[in-house]
Amino acid sequence: MNAIITSGATVRLTVLQGQFKVSSGPRVELSTVLGSCVATCLYDPEIELGGMNHFLLPEPPSGRNPGEVDVHYGVYLMEMLINEMLSYGAHKNRLRAHLYGGANIRAGMQQIGTANAEFARGFLRSERIELVREDLGGANARRVDFRPASGKVRCRTVASSDAPEIQAPPMIRQAPRGEVELF
Repeated sequence: MNAIITSGATVRLTVLQGQFKVSSGPRVELSTVLGSCVATCLYDPEIELGGMNHFLLPEPPSGRNPGEVDVHYGVYLMEMLINEMLSYGAHKNRLRAHLYGGANIRAGMQQIGTANAEFARGFLRSERIELVREDLGGANARRVDFRPASGKVRCRTVASSDAPEIQAPPMIRQAPRGEVELF
């Protein structure tokens, strides 16, 4: 379960690579640190519900089994975040988005951050979700703190060494099919 509802003291929850969280708790703060990864903060102002995801890469490489789901990719995490919010009463036409991250921290390396940022913007356009604010690109890591019940976000630059290393998505192997003979 990814929904968090609290009362009392402020609760800070970290959203790691390949995760998403949803909350309507007025004292919940979702936080993450990004380098080339992108975090999407979605918010439905009418019911004061929001959520954040943190994805490593836009889409899985071609040739993968289309039935496999790997949450390290934006294409899955975007859908999962939206669907979780809808299950708690959000309406897609009311969703507002913020995008953060997508830096190209290491010069001379593949422009993963740029690809992530372009994917996220394109996804929101195709889903007709309003992009309210973005802080994407550049060469600096960012720390993002999001209050999902109010839709407020604080984004600040941090040392690139604070950004998590990109973890290669694990290989997902399908179970062998056919007969098995036990000895």
